[in-house]
Amino acid sequence: MTQMLSITGMSCAHCVRAVTSALESVAGVESVVVDLELGRARVEGQADADALIAAVVAEGYGAEPAPPA
Repeated sequence: MTQMLSITGMSCAHCVRAVTSALESVAGVESVVVDLELGRARVEGQADADALIAAVVAEGYGAEPAPPA
């Protein structure tokens, strides 16, 4: 299953790494691609959407579900 998230607060490559790491730590995540320019993350796997958002928020960024691009 693919889930798309809108991510706010990212401004550099370090932010992308932090968000990627946070998302990868969630159970059920198979792969993560974070796009700094679009402010979006594509998550593959069976992870719970609320858990993905909570992981990003815990890193200090904003997140919400986004429609697939």
